[in-house]
Amino acid sequence: MTNGQTGRCLCGNVEYNTGGEPLWVTICYCRFCQRATGSDKMIEPIFEHEPFSFTHGNPSIYTLPSDGSGKDINVHFCSECGTKLALTFERWPDRLGIYVGTLDRPTSISVTPENSKHIFLSEARPGTIVPPGFPFYERHAAENDGTPIEPNVRKEPYVVEG
Repeated sequence: MTNGQTGRCLCGNVEYNTGGEPLWVTICYCRFCQRATGSDKMIEPIFEHEPFSFTHGNPSIYTLPSDGSGKDINVHFCSECGTKLALTFERWPDRLGIYVGTLDRPTSISVTPENSKHIFLSEARPGTIVPPGFPFYERHAAENDGTPIEPNVRKEPYVVEG
């Protein structure tokens, strides 16, 4: 498969091809994403699940329920080096999220007000800044039934208070 972005784990045991370009980019500040990345957030391009493929090796999967929705999240990771590569979701079975840093060219994913959203600002570290014009949400961007939630958008930077 040549259409899409490629990526891999640290040791190269597991490689993937996204099969296309991202539908959107989620920047998430929830505690799950903080723990999963060891950072204050996760930058997660979201792709259609159907054309995505692991092109070399097979990842292991760790499943746990989301604190936000109660639905299962599947973490796909390399059993050799431990790199987390992708997330699949019980809530959205036709979508797949990628840990942006595992892409061979992570800078090829642009993050703009038109293609991204910041979620779970209720769990963000104090001092976190959402740039002006970017949509953001205190928790999820949709109800459990899929109904979209109206985003917050500010003309000035939004700073999370302590």
